[in-house]
Amino acid sequence: VAHALPKDLYLSAGVVDGRNVWKNDLDASLKLLQTIAAIRGTERLIVAPSCSLLHSPVDLSTETKLDAELKSWLAFATDKLDEVAVLAKALDAGHSDFPAFRESRKALQSRAESSRVNNPAVASRVKGLSSAMSQRQSKYPARRKAQESLNLPAFPTTTIGSFPQTPDVRSMRASFRSGKTDAQTYNSFLATQIQDAVKWQEELGIDVLVHGEFERNDMVEYFGEQLDGFAFTENGWVQSYGSRCVKPPIIYGDVSRPKAMTVEWSQFAQSLTNSPMKGMLTGPVTILQWSFVRADQPRAKTCQQIAFAIRDEVSDLEKAGLRIIQIDEPAIREGLPLRRSEWKAYFIWAVECFRISASAVADSTQIHTHMCYSEFNDIIEAVGDM
Repeated sequence: VAHALPKDLYLSAGVVDGRNVWKNDLDASLKLLQTIAAIRGTERLIVAPSCSLLHSPVDLSTETKLDAELKSWLAFATDKLDEVAVLAKALDAGHSDFPAFRESRKALQSRAESSRVNNPAVASRVKGLSSAMSQRQSKYPARRKAQESLNLPAFPTTTIGSFPQTPDVRSMRASFRSGKTDAQTYNSFLATQIQDAVKWQEELGIDVLVHGEFERNDMVEYFGEQLDGFAFTENGWVQSYGSRCVKPPIIYGDVSRPKAMTVEWSQFAQSLTNSPMKGMLTGPVTILQWSFVRADQPRAKTCQQIAFAIRDEVSDLEKAGLRIIQIDEPAIREGLPLRRSEWKAYFIWAVECFRISASAVADSTQIHTHMCYSEFNDIIEAVGDM
């Protein structure tokens, strides 16, 4: 572009990534700017973010609960504007002798060497990934035969999984999180909500039941809070669409699951009915897409780590007696790269990650998924591969 663009036009160089939350590698960005300037000069060269900062949290200084090390790695919208400004100054000055550059180098080195970022056990597991790990034990005809014991009709009825988060549910959760309500009272409330939900579904004649997910605040945040490698902000709100805002988690390190995340409530719900109860999980691609993802390794690798964590949860749900497990992937379409030439490579690892998460179960266990927000014509072949 630097060579091809007519010299009388302005070139906006988006060297500060507006889609993530990490400190910029200022040395690398300055080097790129200097290369462009050597080709076209600086008179019509604009230093800029890569995109609008609409989807970047606003102000890192409001985050009082993030520990100092992790916070030193981050840059929110106001910080990114400072990075743009200091890069422009450095380009004009012809040197990088500015405090921001020293902070950038320190942050990059700290992240690269931090034990909280790099987990050898997770790295070893991903390195040992084999094609067999993304394959069910048997082909579909054998699985279908094994699943006949579920006694489901040809077209069973079920629901997506999450029931309305009523004002009472939200109020009780807020009270519990603030410490006003103790765990015993909160859990008793949730148990009652689940009992009522199971009763409603049985009265309606639903074939495959759900527990309602009353304990969950968000389909990504709920899991991220229980996985190593995730951090959460207090005020990192960004626009999702329209007036809806979300507070995405930050994936800063290798992802692993310290303990079961959903088994207790799913097992409780199954104990209330003789009908099949679905275990409900968010899939690895959706967790990836709806988070701020670490930028020091390929997204596919981070997604594989999440897939192994979900795989372990699926296995635990199966051991707990859940014969049907749903792995939601509503965001698989939105993960597609802008360039169609890159779609095939994306689908390969996205489908593989879903299959890693779903393939450790017996033939008699049925896997469901749920998708939305999608142009299905773009992904129908990938859905078939899943």
